[in-house]
Amino acid sequence: MNKISFDDLNGKVCVITGGAGVIGVSLVKALVSVGTKVAIVDLNEELAKQVASEISKEFNAVCIGVKANVLEKESLEAAKEEINQILGPIELLINGAGGNSPMATTQVEQLEEGDLDHLEKSFYGLQMEGFDKVFALNFKGTLLPTMVFTKDMLHARKGSVLNISSMNSYHPLTKIPAYSAAKASVNNFTEWLAVHLAKVGIRVNAVAPGFFITNQNRFLVLDEKTGGYSARGNKIVTNTPMGKFGDPDDLQGASLYLLSDLSSFVTGIVIPVDGGFNAYSGV
Repeated sequence: MNKISFDDLNGKVCVITGGAGVIGVSLVKALVSVGTKVAIVDLNEELAKQVASEISKEFNAVCIGVKANVLEKESLEAAKEEINQILGPIELLINGAGGNSPMATTQVEQLEEGDLDHLEKSFYGLQMEGFDKVFALNFKGTLLPTMVFTKDMLHARKGSVLNISSMNSYHPLTKIPAYSAAKASVNNFTEWLAVHLAKVGIRVNAVAPGFFITNQNRFLVLDEKTGGYSARGNKIVTNTPMGKFGDPDDLQGASLYLLSDLSSFVTGIVIPVDGGFNAYSGV
């Protein structure tokens, strides 16, 4: 019997988009802790390089920051060339870029009789600019990096892609239709691409985080005045059997598993990491 470990990730090159975000930083730290060489790809080059430098020093690891726009193929191709020159062929990819926008968020959870004179607070008041932005960032921002950063994996006939989905993809939350729809598309794309690439040795999976407090959702789940949970935040915690928001580090184990050879016969799945939210009926 072989030793059960993440040793196969040691020395491999992993690209992570959105790696400078709250969840991304946690995943980068998990990767470098097992010896993976990581390239943080972000539109904010300064932040990507700052985070990479801090993590490199903390873990005595190989971690670089590279600028790219996940919505522009040429930008991603330039980033890939830079990564190849510094770190070598890319063997792992985490599509972590994503997020929501107030412009794609309704002010009311459900449209009621008394709201008919204020439709701007409902679905009818959504700004298409915001909807397009959220859908592009989460779906197209997963598709394009995969199209570019898996090319080295094709030549090696081996590789692993990890998409960051959301529990919204299974149970769409009120107020955020664009984000929920986009993450549902990520799930479908994960399954489709897993089949498409299975015979050339590239596995494609995803994790679906439950509720974590991030920069993108902070305005929805925290009360600005008190610093505590908003009414929405309290509702989320109440419907999470573990009774709390998740910590970004809670994603580390599932993510490393799906990237490593421990899951060599696993492809096309989405693992919920949600404190039991998906299993709870509310009763």
